[in-house]
Amino acid sequence: MAETKLIKKVYMTCPVCDRQHEVEERRRSTTSIIKGEPVVYDECFYFCENADEEENEFETGAMMNENLLRARNAYRREKGLLTSDEIVAIREKYGLSQVDLARLMGWGEATISRYESKAIQDEAYDNMLRLIQDNPLQALELLKKNSDRFSAMKRMGIKEKIVGELDSYGKEFLTRQALEGEYAAYDEASDANGYVLLNIDRIEAIVSYFAERMTNLFKTKLMKLLWYSDSLSYKQYGYAMTGLVYRHEAMGALPIGHYSVMNLENLNIREEMSSNYDSMFHVYPSEKVDDSVLNSTDRMILDKVTAKFRNYKAAEIVTYMHEERAYLETQSGDVIPFALAKEIRDF
Repeated sequence: MAETKLIKKVYMTCPVCDRQHEVEERRRSTTSIIKGEPVVYDECFYFCENADEEENEFETGAMMNENLLRARNAYRREKGLLTSDEIVAIREKYGLSQVDLARLMGWGEATISRYESKAIQDEAYDNMLRLIQDNPLQALELLKKNSDRFSAMKRMGIKEKIVGELDSYGKEFLTRQALEGEYAAYDEASDANGYVLLNIDRIEAIVSYFAERMTNLFKTKLMKLLWYSDSLSYKQYGYAMTGLVYRHEAMGALPIGHYSVMNLENLNIREEMSSNYDSMFHVYPSEKVDDSVLNSTDRMILDKVTAKFRNYKAAEIVTYMHEERAYLETQSGDVIPFALAKEIRDF
């Protein structure tokens, strides 16, 4: 028998022994069949200590429905589909009722209600919901497309909420989209990207990681730190860290899309004036960045790069990089292949 865990005690009229007393609400792991497949989920039930062992468990109708929903959500997670809670979160994000969201998507009015309670969406419907999950622009496009399904007042209210989401989250999305657009030609693993596809979450985490460990970190030095991190990772493990592609430029290796990198909203980068009135991009640690995307191997690489270059000024790290084989054997504007990047001098 599966191990059970006490959640709480509830005073009620017990339907098992027909007496009023405290019954225990318990939880255990169990298996159910959903769409012909076994799924494991947490089942809740009540336990009556007064009843015989074979009849001391029961469920209310509401609890039975909750258990069925848990089973369906377990199936969704296994299949990579949005759970009912995640669908509710999408709806609440835009301030929509179940009917409103269904109308926005162009579906039948009961569709969202079913997905939040008992039905499991297919992959096509799931993909459509994911389009608006983190992209208010898609929600705005759908509102325009299905505007005739709303009254003028309702449509205005929904639009106002979506625009509010654009203000909160849209800038990061748009800058990511811009950077991803510059990497459209590098959508396959190759020697140009170190056999890793562009990963913006890791780029943000690495930039903030360096900023936490170095004072006076500016753009020129940061770009070299990124190149050395990717190159050292490739040298030791055969793959880069970020998926960035670097070109031979006058200031050393410079990633394609470096302006977009510096514009990422999750980063804490401030444009400041230097003593000679030049504009400089100062990089600070960012609380918005999730550094859990960096594993222990990543951190070991970044710590080595930090230890090597922490006290280098921008001009010094540029000069150092100019002496690398990867720079000496490429021409201005060339993509620097990782086959050469891995030849960096030992730290």
